[in-house]
Amino acid sequence: MRKVSESAVLHANYLSEQLKKDYVLPYDQICMHEFVLSGKTQKKQGVRTLDIAKRLLDFGFYAPTVYFPLVVEEAMMIEPTETESKEVLDEFVQTMQKIARESIENPEVVQTAPHHKSVSRLDETRAARKVKVNYYD
Repeated sequence: MRKVSESAVLHANYLSEQLKKDYVLPYDQICMHEFVLSGKTQKKQGVRTLDIAKRLLDFGFYAPTVYFPLVVEEAMMIEPTETESKEVLDEFVQTMQKIARESIENPEVVQTAPHHKSVSRLDETRAARKVKVNYYD
C-alpha cells in the first residue's frame, strides 16, 4: 500500500511539472495524488476545458474531472493512476501537449472532438433537462 501511495504522488508531481509549460498550473507546488490544471490559456483560442477533455477521448485517455474545483477557471483535475507505467504517463503528456498545440493551430479539431467514438457530443442542456436514469425505456 505504501509503494502504491508513493507512486500516486510521484506520478501526479511528474505530470504537473511536465504540463505546466502548456497549461496554467494555478497551484505550482508539490501535490499529493492529484493536481489541478487550468485551460484558460486555451480558452483564449475558443477552446474550453470540456473540449480538451473530449479530445483526450480520441487518444484513448479517460477524460479528467472538469470545472472542479470551482475556484479555478477552466479547471481540470488530473489524477493519474498509480499503477501506470512511465511510458503511459509520457504518452499522456505528449497527448496533452499536442492538444495544446492544436488549440492554437487548429482549434476546431479540439472544439468538435471526439472524432473517433461511436457517440460524439451530447446536447448537455437537453441531457440535464430530460434525465434518463435507467438503461431501458
